[in-house]
Amino acid sequence: MRSTSTFTISLPPAIARALEKLRKSEHRTRSELIREALRFYLLPSAGPSRRELRGIERGRAEIRRGRYLTLAQLHAELDRLNLLERSKGRAPRASNRARATRSRARPAGGRPVRR
Repeated sequence: MRSTSTFTISLPPAIARALEKLRKSEHRTRSELIREALRFYLLPSAGPSRRELRGIERGRAEIRRGRYLTLAQLHAELDRLNLLERSKGRAPRASNRARATRSRARPAGGRPVRR
């Protein structure tokens, strides 16, 4: 018995062009893209898990305590770190950037964030 079924579909030209463009940019087959789209469409949308809900609540508690960065502060810090890495003559590495951002993070109030 086959593990897949074959379908023939017809698409409007605009959707067919968009599918082809996406297929090429992601280096995937049409079947892979259609399977993924159908998977998202057919699967029931699940809410956050208990673990995710606990993490969300921990994050909200940190915000209430004033331990957060604004988006502008995060962008400024990432830009600064990127410039430091480039001045050393090497491309920035994500792990170094993330580590440095965590160690220098400051909330809106200016106090260092303790982890």
